[in-house]
Amino acid sequence: MTGTITTGAPRTTGWGGALAAEAARFAALGWMRGTSGNLSVVTGRDPLRLLVTASGLDKGELGARDVVPVDGEGRAVPGTGAAGKPSAEAALHARVVRLTGAGAVVHVHTVASVAMGRRRPGGIVFRDLEMLKGIGRSAHDEEVVLPVIGNSQDMRVLGDRLQAALNPLVPGVVVAGHGLYTWGADLSEARRHTEVVEWLLELELAQERGR
Repeated sequence: MTGTITTGAPRTTGWGGALAAEAARFAALGWMRGTSGNLSVVTGRDPLRLLVTASGLDKGELGARDVVPVDGEGRAVPGTGAAGKPSAEAALHARVVRLTGAGAVVHVHTVASVAMGRRRPGGIVFRDLEMLKGIGRSAHDEEVVLPVIGNSQDMRVLGDRLQAALNPLVPGVVVAGHGLYTWGADLSEARRHTEVVEWLLELELAQERGR
């Protein structure tokens, strides 16, 4: 889905259905347990507008209207008729978009991302793996570093840490003790990047356990 919306309900509902479908996919994988995680899609660039999954809801049971329009600071846009409220992390989604030009952002709470973030606080290194092609990197003879940043409940602080650690060659970052953020040009690419990075993290965790 591409394009720009304003506040029209039918168009918003269309994007909401797409976000709900993606959330159900990740929830089925066990990556958004309980009410954890959130997704967003860019709906306008000037000014910046995103739709973000509503806070406090089971991500496996979202409907098309369980999304909230937010501005470039992650604040709910008034007058849209949204019933829910955005996660506080909507501000970080908006920051990622401003920094990377992404069209969609995925945040999941996976065991592998939290475990590897604790084990490799300086960054997680991958090389010589075919799956690296899924994030646009070489399968051989290239060292790829997934950044790890410290967690914070202050989204401005967390955004500053992300900006400082951002690797332009890797569409993702691990937030220690929290989870994984990934992004892409659209929802489809963001999903692919999430699946690839999570696979890489699961492999690293399996290898750690086997030592």
